[in-house]
Amino acid sequence: MFVLELSYTAPPESRRRRVAGPRGPARRAVRAGVFLASGRKEPRDGGVIIAVAEDRARIEAIAAGDPFVRAGVCAYRVTEFVATKTAPTLAPYRETRLGAMRLTCRARAGARPCSCSNGR
Repeated sequence: MFVLELSYTAPPESRRRRVAGPRGPARRAVRAGVFLASGRKEPRDGGVIIAVAEDRARIEAIAAGDPFVRAGVCAYRVTEFVATKTAPTLAPYRETRLGAMRLTCRARAGARPCSCSNGR
């Protein structure tokens, strides 16, 4: 999974002038199931997107195709993470491989008794 943080690098009036038309790449990513959730940040200086893809390169390509990026009025920060705990609706994206569980459960390293769902 990925968290994309969009930060505006230009004032609002400049963004409106320099970027016209629909946000096609973002709409396509939502329809394709790549973007699971998105919205603006408060204060309104950018946005956040939760996304899934087969690799980071796909996410970076989508971000690079954003009309705001191409116009030079925003930048993305992409963070990849392993979702080991999710709401039931996100269960298909939950990481369940043993290696990931070992990395995310401190109790397995002997730090404390395990009370997480990864423990035995």
